[in-house]
Amino acid sequence: MRLALFDLDHTLLSGDSDFEWGRFLAAQGVLDRVHYEAKNQAFYDDYKAGTLDIDAFLAFQLEPLARFPRAQLDQWHHRFMTERILPLVSPAALERVQAEKAQAHLVAIVTATNRFVTGPIATLFGVDHLIATEPALNEAGQFTGKVRGTPSFRAGKITRVDEWLADLGHRWQDFTETAFYSDSQNDLPLLERASEPVVVNPDPVLSDLARQRGWPVYYWKS
Repeated sequence: MRLALFDLDHTLLSGDSDFEWGRFLAAQGVLDRVHYEAKNQAFYDDYKAGTLDIDAFLAFQLEPLARFPRAQLDQWHHRFMTERILPLVSPAALERVQAEKAQAHLVAIVTATNRFVTGPIATLFGVDHLIATEPALNEAGQFTGKVRGTPSFRAGKITRVDEWLADLGHRWQDFTETAFYSDSQNDLPLLERASEPVVVNPDPVLSDLARQRGWPVYYWKS
């Protein structure tokens, strides 16, 4: 059996959905644009450098979800998909997802970005299984600004993938082929676990490692 896993930001997308969501909200004038964009950029730079404090980042990232009604967030997200996400989708990424769906037993997107932002993007790619950071909800179904469970980040991606497989009655060892596509040094734990690590649009650290280890490298751009 084959398992195919895809990172999302800078892998399937030629950009970062998390970063773009923050910029989109700031552009709507509902957040302090100068302050928010400066912090958003600082966290993004830390992520690219491999030094991101995930707890601090998630507190920052999820706070706006708790500030606004879900109906308003959904309305904004519909525009966000059209204005910010569709231009980041490359034909090569769409083709590879379809190719994996045709041959793999299971295909999933595994991303550190929260499910609210990424759920419609997974649907856009035709991927039914999404492993994302889960924002907590209160009894009324509104976001609390907190995280539920383990963030899907670095080694947390392995934890979350194993939990997802167990829910489906599988284990990692059930699969004779395991492919993971990613751009980031932050995903090394899962890349090193996969029997087929595939590097896409790599950051400098991952680019060097891929060359040293003979991992295939692709450049998918929108």
